[in-house]
Amino acid sequence: MNKIKVFIDGQVGTVGLQLEKRLRARDDVELLEIDPQDVKKCEDPVRRKERILQADAVFLCLPDEHARASVAMAPADTLVIDSSTAHRTSPGWAYGFPELSPAYRAAIAGGRRIAVPGCHATGFIAAIYPLVSAGLLPRDAMLSCTSLTGYSGGGRDLIAAYQTNRKADDPLHAPRPYALGLNHKHLAEMRAVCELEWEPLFLPVLGDVYQGMLVSIPLWGTQLTRPGGARAVWETLSEHYRDSRNVRVMPMAPELPGGALDLTACNGTNRLELFVFGNETQILVISRLDNLGKGASGAAVQCMDIALGLE
Repeated sequence: MNKIKVFIDGQVGTVGLQLEKRLRARDDVELLEIDPQDVKKCEDPVRRKERILQADAVFLCLPDEHARASVAMAPADTLVIDSSTAHRTSPGWAYGFPELSPAYRAAIAGGRRIAVPGCHATGFIAAIYPLVSAGLLPRDAMLSCTSLTGYSGGGRDLIAAYQTNRKADDPLHAPRPYALGLNHKHLAEMRAVCELEWEPLFLPVLGDVYQGMLVSIPLWGTQLTRPGGARAVWETLSEHYRDSRNVRVMPMAPELPGGALDLTACNGTNRLELFVFGNETQILVISRLDNLGKGASGAAVQCMDIALGLE
């Protein structure tokens, strides 16, 4: 069997290293590498273009500007999977969330340009897209969302800040809300994919944990187009993801250890779990995922498998 030649452009970053770990464990993939010890070679556009032209599939783990430059180097028939923000709402790019609908999956299967969803956006869209598409939640709903995440999604400098020796009173031990200008880069895809008239009021919060994510969306029963409250939301999500392998809708009112959700329970997997709490009046939907798994590298590998007919 011929192996799939894969190049990870940005292989020394957090997502790139996670991709390398996942792909190196497979016997159907040949990684085209640039010596990660030589940073200058990794950043050399000539050397990167050589690898891109040799590859069957290219993963981009780069800042937006550099991702656009790498896409320009790739032949039209080369599979390019971009984990940056650069192309998530761009025409001609498939949005890499196959569980949303048969149409999304078909676009990935037939595409050669695929944008991997943002980690926060993945949790929000997983909860809201089915409710809007089923007509249970109107498109003009004004929503809010809070996402508690591990610090690994912040890149090398932030990881280094968290992993250096810290005193007991170091402020990094406490949760840290950020993007308080209300202009987080994931907002555009949250609104566009869910076809909402308004961007959600979004508050991301860094926790003192390496990876893991809980994305929480509160709803009011009065926002829904029919009665039923939390039960109606749970039934709609359960039906939508009934045949999904990676997205699971958990039982209502589950027994939780200590009465709390563990941020890290999906780490190391490509799983996303949806929880629904509440009653007729107040509803809370929570997505739990690995921000480096279904929120990044896991989703990217899943998209490659679908696009190449491997899944």
